[in-house]
Amino acid sequence: MEYKALGKVVISPKVLKTIVRLTVLSHPEVVAMALPGPFSLHIPDGGVGIKVEDDKVWVNLYVIASAEANMYKLGLELQSEVARAIQNITGMEVAEVNVRVEGVKKKA
Repeated sequence: MEYKALGKVVISPKVLKTIVRLTVLSHPEVVAMALPGPFSLHIPDGGVGIKVEDDKVWVNLYVIASAEANMYKLGLELQSEVARAIQNITGMEVAEVNVRVEGVKKKA
């Protein structure tokens, strides 16, 4: 079924951040999202930065990875999973997903 736009549909950046955070935390090799602190002021709240422009989404992720993880492979997997989640749930195009591993920790 095709829908006709009767106005504008806006998806809040908060919703996008929630989609991203839940997707990232469901990965078995992610221990946590990195959080801002006195020596890491560049990290946005919740470990996710979102920019939306012209119906395209740019994502910056800051994660704490499992010490046993292959960091490069983890980054590639997160890029793919986050892009797919945003596209499937919102229908928005993903321009970029940057993954920054801010720390490592043994899983409990």
